[in-house]
Amino acid sequence: MAVRTQDKTVFFTTDTGEEIRLAEDLVVITDPDMRMSAVDVDGRRIFLTEAEVDMLTVAGAKDGRENLKETDSDSVV
Repeated sequence: MAVRTQDKTVFFTTDTGEEIRLAEDLVVITDPDMRMSAVDVDGRRIFLTEAEVDMLTVAGAKDGRENLKETDSDSVV
């Protein structure tokens, strides 16, 4: 999926067309299972690269990501 911004508008190119959203209406989250950044658009989770996250937050999206820590006792973290 391609993501691009123009001014404060975000364009998500999907298999079925293009989704258009105002950046200020988007919240970048951390998907705890996938351990990836994502946004939810109409109930659909769109996973993002860190470069795409940077692009969205510069355009005005809220950065709601969390740093996830491994809690397993075997963790080196």
